[in-house]
Amino acid sequence: MVKQVLYRALVSTKWLAESIRAGKVGPSLRVLDGSWYYPGTRDARKEYQERHVPGASFFDIEECRDTASPYPMMLPSPSGFADYVGRLGISNDTHVVVYDGDHLGSFYAPRVWWMFRVFGHRTVSVLNGGFRNWLKEGHPVTSEPTRPEPAVFKATLDPSLLKTYEQMLENLETKRFQMVDSRAQPRYLGIEDVELTAAGLPLGHIRGSLNMPFMDFLTEEGFEKSPEELRAMFQAKHVDLSQPLIATCHKGVTACHIALAAYLCGKPDVAVYDGSWSEWCLRAPPETRVSKGTGGKA
Repeated sequence: MVKQVLYRALVSTKWLAESIRAGKVGPSLRVLDGSWYYPGTRDARKEYQERHVPGASFFDIEECRDTASPYPMMLPSPSGFADYVGRLGISNDTHVVVYDGDHLGSFYAPRVWWMFRVFGHRTVSVLNGGFRNWLKEGHPVTSEPTRPEPAVFKATLDPSLLKTYEQMLENLETKRFQMVDSRAQPRYLGIEDVELTAAGLPLGHIRGSLNMPFMDFLTEEGFEKSPEELRAMFQAKHVDLSQPLIATCHKGVTACHIALAAYLCGKPDVAVYDGSWSEWCLRAPPETRVSKGTGGKA
């Protein structure tokens, strides 16, 4: 069998800085700031307006979602996504580079990376090290607004990269897919989750899912760990990358770090459960929820 050639999922700050200096940002290369922060902490759009990578547009994850869904951050329709990114000057021939400003180096950028991929766009990369290292290394920033010429983008949903609630229920019976939860261990165990507790929602994880906190995929400096290190991490958790895999989390965001890490190991087919725990804790039977705390069913 011919091995699939994967598009580069990461680009370096040096590569992007050189591309900007060479005037390559345009219809063939677009840069997106995909930052998002919890309300009351930081204002992502305001920070973008104050300083961003030259030529970057702001990708508002609050706008580019299914606003009719009762669950947060759910994917928009293919036409909704196509219209949104088309307004950012992105066509099907554009190489998209996405970053965010999180102190970890990367938080929401892998979600945007996965969104492009689930809608059929393969030429998309995450800026390795994020805006944190862009600034640290002294690369240029600007407050100048980016006004790209609109483009036509045709989105085609790839259902193999997406799992629904019904498919997750089915998987509990068939056990065809391995399930990996990317949340921090206290959240996964149901011991502590301030956000869910404040909302009066159950804590814990989906029965049968393993835990690989997304922060562990990053170095202390905010870069993605090497493929060798990532493979060792999956092996240590007894996750078989030759077998089907579903990534889950709180609201389908940090699960995309699992998809990215597996992609870097040569596995491009990790599916993300978009509703994740936000949907599962409200819809799933109690016996499918596992919690070691007082906020869920044991």
